[in-house]
Amino acid sequence: MKASQIRRQHLVSQVLLKQFTAAGPEGSGLQLRPVDVRNPERRNKLASTRTCGWADTFVAFDSASAEKLWDSVERGAHAAIEAVYAGTPFADPLHVRALRDLIVLHYVRSHRYRDVYTNAFETVRVKVRSEVVGRFPEPLRREALRQTGLHLASEGALNAFAERLVEQSEVTQSFGTGALFRTSIESMFNRVRATASNWQLEVLTPENGQFLIGDNPAVTVRTDTRPWSHSMAIGDAHSLVLPITPRHLLALGRNNIVSTVPRALMDQINIVQIRAADRYVYMHPRSTRLEMFARETAKRWRADRVSPYRASASESRNKRS
Repeated sequence: MKASQIRRQHLVSQVLLKQFTAAGPEGSGLQLRPVDVRNPERRNKLASTRTCGWADTFVAFDSASAEKLWDSVERGAHAAIEAVYAGTPFADPLHVRALRDLIVLHYVRSHRYRDVYTNAFETVRVKVRSEVVGRFPEPLRREALRQTGLHLASEGALNAFAERLVEQSEVTQSFGTGALFRTSIESMFNRVRATASNWQLEVLTPENGQFLIGDNPAVTVRTDTRPWSHSMAIGDAHSLVLPITPRHLLALGRNNIVSTVPRALMDQINIVQIRAADRYVYMHPRSTRLEMFARETAKRWRADRVSPYRASASESRNKRS
């Protein structure tokens, strides 16, 4: 039976993107302003939330299972965000849980997690092949003779046969179909959700100015450097942050608080969003000053810079092809 599949999968929830919109001209619907951080000189048209923050076949196997899990989180987000606007996010424990889960959802359902997952799998695959050749050369030669009728004398031939066995393994086949990624991302969501339950929730608003949101919006940060370092493992982070409106940011911290942050801190948070983005950041259509800030920050950051995870995954795919 063929598993059900959803191609266009939003990594940034529509409920979040809509907070950064304004009504377009002549009944064109709600629109936001994207900035391409890979090509910051490019001028992007205003766009609808439907066309933003999505990936084609992000979960490639039985995506309906993952979508069901994501939907269970997003259903509670609407009322929780309304409570944030009202200044009462802690009045209902269900709102606190929904907001915390929203952070976890966007941390796991992300370009970043898929890149880390792919890089980790390729690293393990190469390691397994090397260990098989190094520890079991004679059994490997006997298996090669059984399967192919060839006596493999050279190390190169032995490595090639070991690679063939790895490629034929059930785990590698599951990786290729996307089944392994689907189970991995659902498992990771539950693990990070359990970790996040030990943190409290901070709801932060800027004294002036606005937040923007990237297409990798939930970002781990350390605040002991300038600019802040980001995208480390959650256990090494000082916080995990997620903008949810132009005037509200969620952060995991030590206490449940509603507080304001100075302009300099807001700028640091926006810089993190720009640097952590895979391709785009989004903002309110009338945020012309913030658009300029995003373009200038992206120019400085993106010059000759490539994600080590994405580079490694790309190199591995090129070698295999």
